[in-house]
Amino acid sequence: MLDTILRIPPFNVRVRAPFADVATHLERFYSTYERLDGSAFVDFDVELIPGKGVRRWWRKQVRFRADAQMPFLPLPADQAAPLLEWGLNWTIASRSLGYLVLHAAVLAREGRAVILPGFPGAGKSTLCASMCHLKDWQLFSDELAIIDPETRRLIAHPRPISLKNESIDLVSGFPGARLGPLFHDTRKGTVAHAAVPETSVLKAESSAQAKWIVFPKFSKDGTTSIEEITRAEAFTLIQQQSFNQERMGDVGFDTLCSLLSETRCYSINYGSTDAGLRAIASIVAEAD
Repeated sequence: MLDTILRIPPFNVRVRAPFADVATHLERFYSTYERLDGSAFVDFDVELIPGKGVRRWWRKQVRFRADAQMPFLPLPADQAAPLLEWGLNWTIASRSLGYLVLHAAVLAREGRAVILPGFPGAGKSTLCASMCHLKDWQLFSDELAIIDPETRRLIAHPRPISLKNESIDLVSGFPGARLGPLFHDTRKGTVAHAAVPETSVLKAESSAQAKWIVFPKFSKDGTTSIEEITRAEAFTLIQQQSFNQERMGDVGFDTLCSLLSETRCYSINYGSTDAGLRAIASIVAEAD
């Protein structure tokens, strides 16, 4: 029975599970993360537990539980590892106290961060993996932009990058990329995880100032375009990707407004990963 407390900045997470695949997943992707002893304060207590009744033995299932709440339907037991990552995303997005959380990838360089909001089909995870493996950007997160309302800074939360379908083969060819097993027939198709680059793990207890918000839209073989958009338009778009801004009330609203006041906002259309990387590079270079 796995029972461990991991420091996954900025949180301490207790993970319990009787599934060997979960223990393997943690060893593969979190082996260099700090393990804490049982006296440590725990922000989130998550469990993966077997299915009920006959599902414990026949067509086995796995369920996710966070502090006695089960937000998902059971999945096949061989999807326990991706369910852990999806469950952690849900737990952090819905239960983080004191942070504004957006659905977005975040990467930083020299203390300045770019936010890539996560609209469906945007290709943010592929761009995120490309930037941190090929372009020397620090991975903050491929799923969650975590913002401290007091400092207005983005907080690093590096975890394995979730890839799906065609992105898996693309990222597997990156120098230094380390991918785990394929999980077929999930709710997102075929998925796999890419390990966080070691340099990003070493800088995990860090923060950065948001400088760019880039709304990507992928259209295979499409023409590349870059358009700077107003902060008002960006507010309307990024608010759709906020998990808890309304729940935070005035603090959430003020934090999001402050974030936008300090950034330049863009919409990019691109037809290949290389084109998307060049578009982001040109946005960053213009600010330099």
